[in-house]
Order: sequence, then structure tokens, then C-alpha cells
Amino acid sequence: MRSQRLSWLLRIAGPAYLVAVGYMDPGNWATDLAAGSRYGYALLWVVALSSAMAMLLQSLCCRFGLATGLNLAEACRLHLPRRSRIPLWLLAEVGIVACDLAELVGSAIALQLLLRLPLVWGVVLTGFDTLLVLVLQQQGLRRLEALIIALVALVGACFAVELLLVQPDWSQVAAGLLPRGGFLQDSHQLYLASGILGATVMPHNLYLHTGLRAPRKITPWPGLT
Repeated sequence: MRSQRLSWLLRIAGPAYLVAVGYMDPGNWATDLAAGSRYGYALLWVVALSSAMAMLLQSLCCRFGLATGLNLAEACRLHLPRRSRIPLWLLAEVGIVACDLAELVGSAIALQLLLRLPLVWGVVLTGFDTLLVLVLQQQGLRRLEALIIALVALVGACFAVELLLVQPDWSQVAAGLLPRGGFLQDSHQLYLASGILGATVMPHNLYLHTGLRAPRKITPWPGLT
């Protein structure tokens, strides 16, 4: 019974972890670090509001996929005129390239910082890792989800250790969650706030979430039937 319940939880939580990976990208961290290093906790409220906006959109996408049986791309193809579909497709392709480029370069820089690996070899190794993930996906979505859950847990543990080492001033953290209007008068602060919003609310994650509902059937909690 315990193994059945664990399998049920993984089946439910798997898509959420796949979506969560989209929010652990170098662009997101870079904008947050840049804002924190220059303005401290002053823009923390932008991070909180952007995250709340992203959670709302992800929830709507999940409901859309469950209610219609379509992912967002399929819905655009079926319900939008051709003059709108083509630009959306081109923008999606450009967005994919830009996002993958940031992940590729960010991973290569991380490998260089950690292992002193040259950037060229870091890019090659990161590309090879991507191919391994694609191969693992062919073996079944559950195995891919298990790998992603393990990686997300590792990142979460690293964040917990960093919080213990940094020991932030929680009173200032709480104050930083209160919205402020002064950032409109500082062009650089406004630029960083826009970067935080753009790095947090990502369209490709919305497409992904609507497509993750298809390959699974939700059964009742084990023991209730």
C-alpha cells in the first residue's frame, strides 16, 4: 500500500516538478542576484509578485489542458487564424533558441567556475547531457520525472545550505516584500524589475504545462476504493 501511494504521489507531482525546472534557469538567478547585489531586499516584492503571477498562469494552463484535452499550441492552431498562427510559431521558435542559449552558456559558465572546465568543453558537455535527457524520455515519462525530482531536490538542498550560511536579516526580508513606488524613478532599478518579471513568467513553461496532462490517468488515492 505504501509503494502504491508513493507511485500515486509521483504521478501527481511529476508534472509540477517538470514545470518547476523552468524557474531554475541562469537568467532568473542572474537578474535576482544583480538586483540583490545593488539594491539589497528592495526588489524582493517584485520577485514575490512575479512568482504569484506565474503560479496563477500555470494553474490556468493546467486547468485548460485538463478541460480541453489540448495543449496551448494545439489550441492556437485550431482556433486562431493563419495570419496569427505563423507569427506565434516564429516567436515560439525564437523564444526556444534564446532560452536554450541562456541555459547552454549558463551551464558552461557554472562548469568553468566549479571544475575550471573551458567554456567550449562546457558547452559540448551540456549539449551531450541534453541528448541523454532526450534518450531517457524515450524510456518513459516516469523515469524522466524521477530524474527531474532528484535534481530539483538537490537544488533545494543547496538553497537551504546557502540560507544557513548567509543568515539573512529576516526583518529586512519582510520589509522587502512590501511594494514600493520609488523604483519608477530609477531607470536601472526599473530595468532590473522588468528583467525579474521576464525571467519569472516564461511562455514556454505555459506551453509545457498544458501538454503534460495528456500521458497520464489520475486514479483515486490508494485505499479509498
